Amino acid sequence: MFFLLSKVLDFVLLPTVWLAVFLIAALVARPPRQRRWLVAALVLMLLSTNPFLVNELLLAWEQPPVALAALPRHADAAVLLTGITNVNKSPHDRVYLGPGADRVTSALWLYRAGRVRRIIVSGGSGAVQAKAHTEADDLTTLLRLAGVPNSAIIREEKSRNTRENALFTQKLVAARPELDTLILVTSAFHQRRAMGCFAKVGLHPIGFPAGYRSADRHFSPDALLVPSPEAMVNFSLLAHEVTGWLTYKVLGYL
Repeated sequence: MFFLLSKVLDFVLLPTVWLAVFLIAALVARPPRQRRWLVAALVLMLLSTNPFLVNELLLAWEQPPVALAALPRHADAAVLLTGITNVNKSPHDRVYLGPGADRVTSALWLYRAGRVRRIIVSGGSGAVQAKAHTEADDLTTLLRLAGVPNSAIIREEKSRNTRENALFTQKLVAARPELDTLILVTSAFHQRRAMGCFAKVGLHPIGFPAGYRSADRHFSPDALLVPSPEAMVNFSLLAHEVTGWLTYKVLGYL
């Protein structure tokens, strides 16, 4: 039930949905309420498409990068969270990466740099209906193609959200005493919620944020004044993640 409700909540929180609601309300409303709805739509559009403002919000929310030198010399495993491949796209003879692909390259970097001995790939499919293969399958394929031996890859394919990532990883780790020191690899905007979920189930990995949506602060005219569709995408993502964090907090998942 929670899984389905989260999908509905994702839709309801989209800025484009609210923009459409405001515009429809303006069409059916009478003056002076019509003007108020139009002003609300204009304000939402200006705020959600402003690159500088949205970047500032991302900088405040995303967890900062972690230097390799700050990590343990040889951690037992990197926990790589999925959510970056498209399992709905056919033909299914390849892997379709989406935004956040830095998660898998960061986990590979840690392995190649000798910072982790293994990679735990955690994630099934976030789709409502069952799929022919999981995201863990996809990322395992990529890791194998990049030269990571199968013996160094551990798959967890049941989880459908962040809480289940933590729950099923905890069960996996509990059955394997050699997995003690963990490094959690996920997108920087998602790191806050993921670390909280893992701590709640008794795991305390070291965070290694990846897949940054923010950029270094700059004050160019285009960033300050020119609306950007990419800014609206990032604003929608941030609204989803902050709401997800608050929901998890209320439900006791963090």
